[in-house]
Amino acid sequence: MLSSLLLFLVFGSFATYAAYTATAARGQNTLPPTTITPENWPTTTGGATLDTAMETRIDELISSMTIEELVGQTIQADISDVTPEDVRRYRLGSILNGGNSAPGEDVRAEPAQWLALADEFYAASMDTTHGRKAIPILWGTDAVHGHNNIIGATIFPHNIGLGATRNPGLIQQIGEITAREVIVTGMDWTFAPTLAVVRDNRWGRTYESYSEDPEIVAEYATAIVTGLQGELNSNRFLSNQHVIATAKHFIGDGGTQRGKDQGDNIDSEIDLRDYHGAGYPPALEAGVQTVMASFSSWQGQRMHGHKTLLTDVLKTRMGFNGFVVGDWNGHAQIPGCSTKSCPIAFNAGIDMFMAPDSWRGLYQNTVAQVKSGEISRSRLDDAVRRILRVKLRSGLFEKPKPSARPLAGNYSLLGHPNHQAIARQAVQESLVLLKNQENLLPLRTDQTILVTGDGADNISQQTGGWTLSWQGTGNRNEHFPNGKSIWEGLKSAITDGGGNAVLSADGSYGQTPDVAIVVFGENPYAEFKGDLENLNYPSDKELQLLQSFQAKGIPTVAVFLSGRPLWVTPEINAADAFVVAWLPGSAGEGVADVLLRKPNGAINVDFKGKLSFSWPRTATEAKVNRGENNYDPLFPYGYGLTYKDNGTLAELPETSGLDGSETTLSNAFFAFGKAIAPWSLQATVGETSSTVVDARIQLGKALTIRSIDRAAQEDAQQFVWSGEERGAIALTGPATDYTAAAHYDDMVLAMQYRVDALPDGPVTLVAQCGDDCRADLDLTTLFTAAPLGEWTQAEIPLSRLVGAGADMAQLTALGLETTEAFSLSLSDMRLISTGE
Repeated sequence: MLSSLLLFLVFGSFATYAAYTATAARGQNTLPPTTITPENWPTTTGGATLDTAMETRIDELISSMTIEELVGQTIQADISDVTPEDVRRYRLGSILNGGNSAPGEDVRAEPAQWLALADEFYAASMDTTHGRKAIPILWGTDAVHGHNNIIGATIFPHNIGLGATRNPGLIQQIGEITAREVIVTGMDWTFAPTLAVVRDNRWGRTYESYSEDPEIVAEYATAIVTGLQGELNSNRFLSNQHVIATAKHFIGDGGTQRGKDQGDNIDSEIDLRDYHGAGYPPALEAGVQTVMASFSSWQGQRMHGHKTLLTDVLKTRMGFNGFVVGDWNGHAQIPGCSTKSCPIAFNAGIDMFMAPDSWRGLYQNTVAQVKSGEISRSRLDDAVRRILRVKLRSGLFEKPKPSARPLAGNYSLLGHPNHQAIARQAVQESLVLLKNQENLLPLRTDQTILVTGDGADNISQQTGGWTLSWQGTGNRNEHFPNGKSIWEGLKSAITDGGGNAVLSADGSYGQTPDVAIVVFGENPYAEFKGDLENLNYPSDKELQLLQSFQAKGIPTVAVFLSGRPLWVTPEINAADAFVVAWLPGSAGEGVADVLLRKPNGAINVDFKGKLSFSWPRTATEAKVNRGENNYDPLFPYGYGLTYKDNGTLAELPETSGLDGSETTLSNAFFAFGKAIAPWSLQATVGETSSTVVDARIQLGKALTIRSIDRAAQEDAQQFVWSGEERGAIALTGPATDYTAAAHYDDMVLAMQYRVDALPDGPVTLVAQCGDDCRADLDLTTLFTAAPLGEWTQAEIPLSRLVGAGADMAQLTALGLETTEAFSLSLSDMRLISTGE
């Protein structure tokens, strides 16, 4: 339960808190309820008040618009699948650039190209020929840690690092800078802030959260919304220096089972409200204009279709009068819906569909559904009213084309030195010191310092996902003209201090250094592609480096780049000092500011950061949160040393909690010649089935299975069908939700195989998804065209399985079936991404 202090932060005053407690039912947190009681939720002022003249203007606009024009306002298309001419024809209300969408399909396009495209879309939306209404387009972008889609922009630490600063004033400054840089390229709206309270660190979006604790999230919600939009009830609110903000993802995305992206949150209503909902009342009070619905579910019901939460709680009870936008085709995950048709989501309270690539069909079907009465005219009018209200509040109707607005085209603002100074401060304040044996830090600069590790001279790794590309991959240092790597910052400071800085890719050296700094950590990822099965840091390379330095008596500093707390106890033990740098962004010199002394030997900048996420004691301790029963982290919430503290630690127990059977290949079904848990390999002939556990198994005369060697002993299996009877091999397991993966065109089922004997007839890929759910794909041509006796890889788009009828929300088996003679060897089967 939240403390009185936190409730004060959430609801704004003790008077509001008292009124709330008078109406909120705070029963025991036992079995979760299956329904939501809106009266249990807080009320707010709704933020920006309704303006009578504005509402009258909206009335006049709506009354003059056709159903087609009204529906157009509720559709948001991605720039990779929509043209200005489409906007002109369909009168679409909004566009967005997804994580990998950009002018000319170049995610590293020059800023001027973005602004020029913004002008084109704006002109199309304002075209009044043939009696069209001039309603300006609204462009949304994922500016989630700075204007991170744009070359040269200031890239701030991801939210997990900002949570460690405990500095809401700094958060507001970051919002203000982000807004200004977004305006430079002609956009109006950012899909930020993320207000998730992450309770399971296996989630691939953990770094988008400020904290495991609602206290920080509630406090920061006000700061970041105010920074992005300007102060409510002042002339700065939604001024030409600010953009529209989005509170996301409503609600519960940080608490899904096993930390699965787009998964199911089964918490009680009270915890849903008090933990996962803590950031929304203050965001609404600060005037946030849009709220994005979550991909996730609550107790089995998808949020995009949850009318009670979207309408009865958010809009009616909390008084939110902006608009609710869906997430990327999120409406299609509702049972009975598709990417092109979902009246359920609209009737539940989604005001604007995010329909990146399916918007034409969705537009046509929604028009038909309004005309048939399946969607009421009053619901349509309400959605459009909310969208127009936000456009009017932000001054879009009065603003000129994007390139003619104040700040637009002023590219010197992107990565401006003043902005970089704030980013540098954010890095300094976000660093958390876990260990400082015998006060090794801060380091003198008048010595030889060896710098190594895969993250040392790697701005891509230190900026993480949602940077230029969706996953943050494919970037090189030259793509950050206004940024500095951690190595560059260290080298400059060490050289200026009279020392010798040496960069070594592999940790080797000629002259023995006085001290070594090893910078390492996670590679970039975003969303579900970063989901983990456990919190073990998998690489041994840097551990071996640390241990080698330790064995040679070289004092060593470990700088860990990560989007979440991970089990790195062996690395902590092997280092003399251990610093958590999170994902610090483009101002890598901020690390040097704290690690190194001034040339005169004085402390330059002290550590300030405190853990906003508890650090796990084992790799299986994925849910370790302040206030929970049996709370026993390695380092507790709020931990963080300064230079005044005794940082010496005794040897930590290196008990991972893993039993050796785990794998980090969370999207693997079959690897190293065996099924990957929770999947098992099952063979079936006629009515006889057997789980494959031995190196060789024979099912009658129809099917023979044996282990073979590809690159290592028994790292593949061979399947021989005789053709005497139907035989199948399948990877089976508990119903598993791969909906998130299936929503992206670049996700494929990859198989590494060798055809040992060509099939005499059809071979089918079978996907089981429950008792009455099965999809069949004919792969005969694939196997007959394969080079006989040679290992090869095939990639089958998940969209083909979905098109064949597979329900990817409950996949229970995946396998091959034939009645003909055929011989196939298999070494690997998994889901992979073919994109960046």
